[in-house]
Amino acid sequence: MFSFIQLQTDTIVNASNVVIEKIAPEQEISMFGFIMKGGVFLIPIAILLFYTIYVIFERYMYISRASKIDNRLMQDVGDKLNSGNIELARTIVERSDTAAANILKEGVLVIGRPIAEIESNMDRAADIEIGEMERRLGHLGLIAGIAPTLGFIGTISGVIKIFYSISVTENISIGNISGGLYEKMISSGSGLIVGIIAYSAYHLLNGKIDDFALKIQKQILEFVNIIQRA
Repeated sequence: MFSFIQLQTDTIVNASNVVIEKIAPEQEISMFGFIMKGGVFLIPIAILLFYTIYVIFERYMYISRASKIDNRLMQDVGDKLNSGNIELARTIVERSDTAAANILKEGVLVIGRPIAEIESNMDRAADIEIGEMERRLGHLGLIAGIAPTLGFIGTISGVIKIFYSISVTENISIGNISGGLYEKMISSGSGLIVGIIAYSAYHLLNGKIDDFALKIQKQILEFVNIIQRA
């Protein structure tokens, strides 16, 4: 009896090893091959990913350079205005290639006019500089909504094909359904990842712009105070 049970146990173990050996190689797949199973909708999602990366890098570099606030610049301009040397103050701001310097230049150019006009001129210049920083950021917000939607459409399209295949072949095995379904859900996952990247970058870059807007308003107020004291 013991020998019979042992024989059955050995038979089951051997059969399990054979099944594992047959299944294991089929489960091995490269990351690229896994992604490519997502279907044709991965093509526009991939394009959106590359464009998102480009916009993030280009806007980050531009905003980081343009939004630099040099406190020494404000101090130098204030010293020249207090001494009555307006032309030298204009020369100082023209040498600096930053948004803050361009805004100060607009204030220096209209010195002598009413304070309200000077402040309004600088505010308009600030709006222009902030608008330049915000260029193409709207694209990131749009991609944050489009990419997940494309992924979802890809998954729905795949599910439709699966059920159409079932209706034709009448093969409703779990392997047939789950195999096709996981491949199509790759599309949804990819779309969500691209959407999260675009959404996060959109808000982070806008945060940098908001920080610049607050600092430049403080400089405009300081500039107006210098003129009033001069």
